[in-house]
Amino acid sequence: MGDLIQLVVSGVATGAIYALAALGFTLLWQAAGVINFAQGEFVMLPAFAMLLFVALGAPLWLAFLLACAAAMLVLGIGFKRVIVDPLIRHGVIPLVIATLGLSIGLKSAVKAGYSAEAHAFSSPFPAGQFALGGINISYADVGTLLMAGAIVVTLQAFLNKTVTGRAMQAVAQNTDAATVLGIDVRRMVLYTFLINAVLAVVAALLVTPTYLAKFDMGDSIGQKAFFAAIIGGFNQTRGALLGGVLIGVLENVVGYYVSPAYKEGVALMLFLVVILFRPEGLLGKAEERKV
Repeated sequence: MGDLIQLVVSGVATGAIYALAALGFTLLWQAAGVINFAQGEFVMLPAFAMLLFVALGAPLWLAFLLACAAAMLVLGIGFKRVIVDPLIRHGVIPLVIATLGLSIGLKSAVKAGYSAEAHAFSSPFPAGQFALGGINISYADVGTLLMAGAIVVTLQAFLNKTVTGRAMQAVAQNTDAATVLGIDVRRMVLYTFLINAVLAVVAALLVTPTYLAKFDMGDSIGQKAFFAAIIGGFNQTRGALLGGVLIGVLENVVGYYVSPAYKEGVALMLFLVVILFRPEGLLGKAEERKV
């Protein structure tokens, strides 16, 4: 029983990281109708940016803040204005193709320009474990849960309790109605891209100590984040959290009790089951969307 609880705690921590990346998928789709298949690379790039800042002498906390600023500029404003704005008027398919190409291009650029090798990344949390009721829990798992939980709670409070957050939700629900109400739709959509960039940096900070910084680390993270968003419900931010946690926990349980060889297939199998029996996701609502 103790092993199971430990697996669940560790799985929830890992799932929370997937959920942060999945939130980016959900927010961009809700606000701008954008499906970003380069989301995994949006996590990979800040990891290398932080490595670069640390190599230049910055402590990890400062490297994180600098990476946030750079990500908002490049992965937020730059991505929106250079790729999304010119293509979104032509529909979703050209944009999907563009983000797939962007994913390949970013991986190739990092592999050729930085290194094809995996690089160690310092954890922001202390090493080691502590015992709680006979269960050994790592400080990294607790720190990940606390940090990811704080980010999610803060984001939900921002969306539900502030004027700007409610305006962003209004844009996500009905762009035309939001425009009639006098909401600056372009600004609200830009805020969504900026939030997505920051979420990617947080995910990079939490996941890279385990995954290591490598040019293809975004493949697995992006895929699982996309599956998490679909499983929970692509039109629900809470669904992204649920999907991420389910994947993280089931991966650990299957890897321990069945075989580690099946661990990487858990997200795909869960995705297939949900998409067959509940296409709108576990918390999603069936709806028509004008694209």
